[in-house]
This record gives sequence, C-alpha cells and structure tokens, in this order.
Amino acid sequence: MSELRCLSPSAKRLAFFLLKKVNKAIRDYDMIRDGDRVAVAVSGGKDSLTLLRLLNLRRRYVPQKYHLVAVNVQSDYQCAAHATREELKDIFEAEGVEYSFEEMKAPEEGQNCFRCAWNRRKALFLAAHRLGCNKLAFAHHADDVAQTTLLNLFYQGRLETMEPKVEFFGGLITVIRPLVYVPEKEIVRFAKACNFPLHAQECPIGRNSKRAKVKEILREIEKDCPEVKINLFRAAMRHRAYTRNS
Repeated sequence: MSELRCLSPSAKRLAFFLLKKVNKAIRDYDMIRDGDRVAVAVSGGKDSLTLLRLLNLRRRYVPQKYHLVAVNVQSDYQCAAHATREELKDIFEAEGVEYSFEEMKAPEEGQNCFRCAWNRRKALFLAAHRLGCNKLAFAHHADDVAQTTLLNLFYQGRLETMEPKVEFFGGLITVIRPLVYVPEKEIVRFAKACNFPLHAQECPIGRNSKRAKVKEILREIEKDCPEVKINLFRAAMRHRAYTRNS
C-alpha cells in the first residue's frame, strides 16, 4: 500500500490493519458506493479525525470513486478533547478534502448531553443536505455500539443498538458508521501515531453519565470475555433481523 508512505512507520502499520476492519464494515453493510458524496462529521477528537484519515486513505485504492466533505460544528460549548478550528483547517487542507465549518447555538444553562448531541446532529444533517451529500459518516466505534446496546437494555428494556447504516428522510441522506468493528483502544493508538492535535478537556456532564457507568461495566467484563463488544453488537443485529422478519 504505497498510498500510506506519507505516514510514520507506526501509523502506516496501524492504518493497514484498521482499514481491513473499515473495509469489512463497508462491504458488510454496503455503506459506500461509486459516486457517493460523503459528509464526514469531524468533531476534532481522536475518533472523527481517525475516520476522516482512513476514509481518505481508502479512496486511493478502492474501486469506488467517492468524494469527502469534512464537516465541523462550531460551538462555545465543547464536550471533549477537540482540535481547534485553526488546527482542523490545517488538517483538512493537508488531507486535500473539501470542508465546512458550521455554527451551532450554544446550549442553554442546564443543557444535557442528549439535547446537545441532538442540536449537533441537526446541524450536521442540514449541512450535509446543503453541501449535496447523500451520505453522512459518523465515527462511532465498537465501544460506542456496545455501550449503546447495554444502555438500551438496562434503561429502556430494549435490545437495540446503533445501526451501521440507516436511511433518513426517505433515503435523502444515509448515515453510515464505518468504525463499528474498530475498538476504541486501536483508535487511541492510531491517533497518537498520527500526532493528532488532541487537547486534555473533559466533558463537564459526561464524567458521571450513564454511559460512563456502562463503559466501566464493559471494561470489567472484557477482562474475562474479550469478545463482549462484538457479541453485544451481533446479538442486537440478530434481534433486529428477527423482529423485522417476524
């Protein structure tokens, strides 16, 4: 894969194995087709920067010809370790991709994670439509999927998870999640190898959230069952298929 020669040796090695998992997810769920215009939701954290770089590397050698547009939603309220607008601009231009910065109204006092995420998602959908994109790629990884599955099971009594691919607005925009098979720990290693400009900033709400508690539960279970995350995903997808066919 000569296309990876611009990366450091460690980043090149990690990218090779990560792209195998990304390619499998894209094939399994028919995420990207020839001619697609894909908006990539880039928050500026490790997950979204990894997704953008991998999708950009991938299009250099796969048969499909697709276009990438990096979309970043700007807000006074940041909830994680994010690169700045200036840093993101440099990254987007170095990647050679089209990009757009969108503005989001700052959350009101007492805003919760759900409402904040809903506002960002709305801004991303509007931007994707305006920019002529038919796909919107999110950087949810295997850990996110497993956590969501347990959250729905514990607190809602439903065996549901994040779907790798789902259509919205009658198929006008399709959300895809190419990192569903990639564990967070592998993304952390890749982000460090790529020297992404990550900053130490913690969500003021998320530290004590339900998701944080479920993350700790999964961490403990994974010590005895390394396959727990993929098993949860498979169980939820089998249940989804069963209920739709019954």
